[in-house]
Amino acid sequence: MAMLALFASIALVQGSQEASPVSKVMEMLSDLQGKIIKEGEAAQKTYDEFSEWCEDRSKNVGFEIKTGKSETADLSATIEKETATISALSTKVEELSGSIAGDEADLAAATKIRNMEAADFAVEEKGSTEVIGMLERAISVLEREMKKGGASMMQLQNAKTVVDAFSAMVEASVISSADSKRLAALVQSSHESQDSEEELGAPAAAVYESKSGGIIGTLEDLLEKASAQLDKARKAEQASFQNYQMLKGSLTDEIKFANKDMDAAKKGKAASEEGKATAQGDLSVTTKDLNEDSNTLSTLHQDCMTGAEDFQSETKSRGQELKALASAKKILQEALGGAAAQTYSFVQVDSRSGLSTGADLANFEAVRFIRDLAHKENSVELAQLASRMASAVRFSSAGGADPFEKVKSLITDMISKLESDAQGDASHKAYCDKETAEATAKKAEKTALVEKLSTQIDSMSAKSAKLKEEVSSLQNQLAQLASSQAEMNTIRSDEKALYTKSSAEMKQGVAGVQKALSVLRDYYASDASHASAGGAGSGIIGMLEVVESDFSKGSAEMEVTESTAARDFDKVSKQNDISRTMKSQDVKYKNKEAAGLAKSASESSSDREGTQAELDAIVEYLGKLAKMCVAKAEPYAEKKARREAELAGLKEALTILEGEAVLIQQTSRHTLRGSK
Repeated sequence: MAMLALFASIALVQGSQEASPVSKVMEMLSDLQGKIIKEGEAAQKTYDEFSEWCEDRSKNVGFEIKTGKSETADLSATIEKETATISALSTKVEELSGSIAGDEADLAAATKIRNMEAADFAVEEKGSTEVIGMLERAISVLEREMKKGGASMMQLQNAKTVVDAFSAMVEASVISSADSKRLAALVQSSHESQDSEEELGAPAAAVYESKSGGIIGTLEDLLEKASAQLDKARKAEQASFQNYQMLKGSLTDEIKFANKDMDAAKKGKAASEEGKATAQGDLSVTTKDLNEDSNTLSTLHQDCMTGAEDFQSETKSRGQELKALASAKKILQEALGGAAAQTYSFVQVDSRSGLSTGADLANFEAVRFIRDLAHKENSVELAQLASRMASAVRFSSAGGADPFEKVKSLITDMISKLESDAQGDASHKAYCDKETAEATAKKAEKTALVEKLSTQIDSMSAKSAKLKEEVSSLQNQLAQLASSQAEMNTIRSDEKALYTKSSAEMKQGVAGVQKALSVLRDYYASDASHASAGGAGSGIIGMLEVVESDFSKGSAEMEVTESTAARDFDKVSKQNDISRTMKSQDVKYKNKEAAGLAKSASESSSDREGTQAELDAIVEYLGKLAKMCVAKAEPYAEKKARREAELAGLKEALTILEGEAVLIQQTSRHTLRGSK
């Protein structure tokens, strides 16, 4: 009975060992070693790709930063340049405004002075003219009365003073009382002036005799002085008027050109202000992009360093895991199962009849003469006339009509036509000169406008092209961002799937180890007869406890790694969303600005096409004028001489028909030259 109980106990122990979870743990240990090695290889490959991506991304962002700094410097220089230009043009506008105001004030003052001078001259001229007329009348009356003699002249001769002489003339009704008073005052003023100049002391206004003799001489002296004074005043007025006109012309030209310069300065200032505003807008966008790129580079460097540190840590941890597994296998002597310590690396991995009569002879001679003249002058019209004359002679004779009158009519019509053409050509050159000058001026104007529009179009096209390049660059960045996000999404999905699978395996391994420990502990604790094997059992139990601890630690680390990876993924995804939104807005604004420039360029192109069409029409018209006026093979003088020769020849042909030669031909009936 004792032996049967012993064999039963041994069989029970052996069956328990074969069905123990330890074998499952050992299999898991072997499988886990293979997985760790493969994961290490995959992690190394992923890290190499991650390192390469970090390097490429760092170079690209560095290049974008360098480009952004260069653009920022260029835009800042443009803003400073436009600011200086605006300041200079503002100063110029103020100076020109002051200059214009000063010139206008000077012109107004000069005009006021000129009006006063003209008014003074008008008064002086009127008074001088009246005095001269009065003196001329007085002299004329005195001369007439002196020739008559009589009592009035006796009284005049007996007068002792000029006043007495004028009184005698008034009493004799020679002059009026008003004229007497004015003449007396004029004589007194003249003598006072002479006495003052000669420094003789008291005035001699009452003296009868003047330096030139009698009263007539005195009046003639006054007339001469008054005439000289009037001439002097008129010359002074003419000189003053000419000086005013010269000053007015000069000031008007200065105001005109100053206004022109001020308009140009205002336009230039407006253009500079527009350029400055555009550059400031571009600078704001470029600065924002530069700051974003700088932040991206800093974050990228930090992320790459963190990735490298994580890789090293994972590699070290993986080595430690392999070492622990090897120790466990050595202790357990067989594979434990599919669960093993896992270390996960979540690495975030573009177009001829016979002639019988004298009339026939005359007609023939006229036709021949016209033909010879056409050949000599190389005239198609005369050749056609000769042909029509020959036809008229032939058909009119055949029809019984008088060919003589028909031929005369043809020649007369041709003479009238040539005379009309001569009158037309007389005014042709003046017309050509006028039209050519006007067309040339219009051509220059349109050419300048086309060049101006071309410059505007080129400028807008260049700005639009630059904006399109920036949009293309932003779109490429958005595409790269989307691609990077898609890769991150894929990697994150793979990591999540791997975590789910590995976490389940890890939990299964922990459960297996715990189960094995429970079996062993229960076994050794219940059977004291195996106390001698207690040391080995304790070692196995201790090792399994280490394995359990490692599995638990690995599971905890796995959860921490998963949590960190999820958090980092969310952080980078949000940064990508922000960057994508900002770049999308930049693309939208730049596309809108480029569309506006394209529309303006299109409108300017339409204006240029219209102006170019007008210019082409003017050039075409100039070409027609050149053909009509300049590029003729025959100059006007030669054409005039040729037409005069044709007219003389036609008139001579009429003489052949109407003159004495016709009568001789009609009576003699000579045979024509060449007839047989």
